This record gives sequence, structure tokens and C-alpha cells, in this order.
Amino acid sequence: MKNLSLLVVGGGSGLGALLANMAVGEGARAVGVVDVDGAAAEAATAPARAAGLDTGHAAADIRTAEASHKAFDEVRRALGSIDTLVNCAAVYPRKPLLEITDDEWDASNAINVKGTYHMMVAAVRHMKNSDPIGDVRGRIVNISSVDAFKAHPQNAHYAATKAAVVSLTKSFAHEVAGDGILVNSVAPAGMATEKARASGFLGELAAANPLGRAAEPREMAEWVFMAGGPRNTYMTGENIIVSGGYIYA
Repeated sequence: MKNLSLLVVGGGSGLGALLANMAVGEGARAVGVVDVDGAAAEAATAPARAAGLDTGHAAADIRTAEASHKAFDEVRRALGSIDTLVNCAAVYPRKPLLEITDDEWDASNAINVKGTYHMMVAAVRHMKNSDPIGDVRGRIVNISSVDAFKAHPQNAHYAATKAAVVSLTKSFAHEVAGDGILVNSVAPAGMATEKARASGFLGELAAANPLGRAAEPREMAEWVFMAGGPRNTYMTGENIIVSGGYIYA
């Protein structure tokens, strides 16, 4: 991320907050966070602010285009420009397949798919007019999931949205390649986040993995920075599976 500005959507907690924190050590010049929780978004930018970087944050419900674009523009003004967008915002509902309601389907799609789409559109409109660094004007990284490729009980609606994120990534990559914008996704397996630890199913995740453990969020962050950072000058439309051997593709 050296000398690049980063915006993390859904950066108030979990992997998103870690990315905002780690960006300081990665040499980012500016860090922004959008989250439905404005206080969490502000807190996630504190390490970058303490390090003297330009920072910006915004509270937004990304289910609507208006709110998404307003939040993007608010952070963009604070940072000057946005070189890399990372979409982490998602909900992870669990319910038996035959019991999922219309409202639950709509909620999953609205945040995990439509919200990701809105933020990508805002980023592309900005990046198309940015000055290129080499051949690249901007980078977008979406967080998908191994659940897009492997079925699990009680999360059909979540898995479907993450498969949609993979497809959306490829569609955007194809359409904006000529603008010098690289679009990729990273598909994690189970991560040892605070929520996972609190939920009590971390042992189950570890037992299902050939490496015998869940991934540390930092291990996923490294791949996000690779796809969204200056070392990536050619890869686009790819979904990077980081599963510790949980699935092979």
C-alpha cells in the first residue's frame, strides 16, 4: 500500500478494522473507513491518525446508492483521492434452508451484494478520472468467501450472496480494464475474528481445516494488500482463495 490511499467499507470491526490499522505499516499515505457504525469507523482510523496520515470516516447504510455515494465522497474529500477500495461490509445470517424468509433474503442481498455494487460504482466513477500511476488508475478488492464454492448447512442465503460478489468482481473487472482499474476478490475460509471466538465455533473451523486451525485475520489481510497494493499491476478479475487447503480450486 506504499504511498496509496485506502478506503475500507465495513472497516469498523473484524478484518476491515485490521486492514485500516495495518495500512499504516504498509506505507499507506491516507486511510478512510465507512461503516454503519460511525463511532467504530472513526475509531478504526485512529492508528493512522496517530501516525500522522490523512484520515476520513463516514457512517452509512450502504443498501442505498445515495447513502453509499455520499459516504464515498465524504471520505474522498478528506483523503484527497482514493487509490484502493476494499469492500468488507457483510452480514452472516444462519438459518435452515427451508426457513429463510423473503425479508432475510432481501437483507442479505441488500448489504452483501447491492451495497458492494454501490461502493464499486462510486469508486469507478472517481478512479476513471484519477491520474494513473504507471498503467493503473485504481484497485478494488472485494471480500468474498469459500462459501461461494462449498455448501454448508444453514447459510444458503449468505453463500449465494458471496457467489454473486465473485461474479460482480469479474463483471466490473471486464468493463473497467480499459480505464486502468484492477478489480479482484479474496475468498477467506474461517477466520479467528473476535466474533468467531465469541460464537464458540472456532474449534469447529479448526477441525475442518487441513492445517488444523482457522486463519488469523492478518493472514487474509496480506492477500488483500497484495491485490490492492502497488505490486499488483496486471491481475484483474481473479478470485483468490485463501483457505489453508479447506478447498482446492
